[in-house]
Amino acid sequence: MEKKPEWLKIRLSASERFGTVRQLLAARNLHTVCRSAMCPNLQECWSRGTATFLLLGTVCTRSCRFCAVVKGNLPAPPDPDEPANIAAAVNTMKLRHAVLTSVNRDDLQDGGAGHWVDTVRLIRKRNPGVTVECLVPDFLGNAEALDLVLATAPEVINHNIETVPRLYPSVRPEADYRASLRVLERAASGFGLTAKSGMMVGMGETGEEVAAALADLREHRCSMVTIGQYLQPTAAHLPVHRYVTPDEFRMYEERAVAMGFRHVLSGPFVRSSYHAGTAPEPITPDSTITTP
Repeated sequence: MEKKPEWLKIRLSASERFGTVRQLLAARNLHTVCRSAMCPNLQECWSRGTATFLLLGTVCTRSCRFCAVVKGNLPAPPDPDEPANIAAAVNTMKLRHAVLTSVNRDDLQDGGAGHWVDTVRLIRKRNPGVTVECLVPDFLGNAEALDLVLATAPEVINHNIETVPRLYPSVRPEADYRASLRVLERAASGFGLTAKSGMMVGMGETGEEVAAALADLREHRCSMVTIGQYLQPTAAHLPVHRYVTPDEFRMYEERAVAMGFRHVLSGPFVRSSYHAGTAPEPITPDSTITTP
């Protein structure tokens, strides 16, 4: 594998707010995808006083080869205090935009959807005016479970396709590309929500495949997208195929904007919830889809 280029080297620095966020999360026994997924932006985001809350524990029932989250078949039962603790943390952190995600909980009958609903409801009850972004799993195709979350009407509903369809067997062996697209379309067309998705590059995809995946997202009413460099978390994970250059990320951004995406973040360190609170005001998805 080629040596990591200069544009992928981060100068680490932590502000006083970093320590405050860390202490708050520990005091309320809360988890973040920032830490569980070894996000390269953890210090930046926590130092700005933001974090992405991870619901339903830290053990995932899927075995995606790119993800650093711990895998297991028997995760602990959901913490009944977690929704209230997250709502309180949103209040303490004075967040204007709360971002939630979760591990996959295929061991639960509803995939954890009821826990999601409780969390969104309590955030809004404790924090009037706060917008909510939900980065949801596919709930194993359980439409009733998905609908429970969609019915809470989060300002943004996010579900990542992660990569191009050809690479699913090696990257997301327990997921289905078309099923992920259906999650986004149901959110946008069925519930009138702003749909968002994200993908990683550098895992062996071609530029043409990225463009085709972006076109698929637009066809399924997705209006926001993030594109970032895949970074191998440990030696046991999928190796990096190549490091995508900043110029290529700019090209992907320009292509996505030309397709009609209303919010695009494309760059080496971009992740699903990176600078999520800085996105334009969420809007009802448009009915006119433009493709290249």
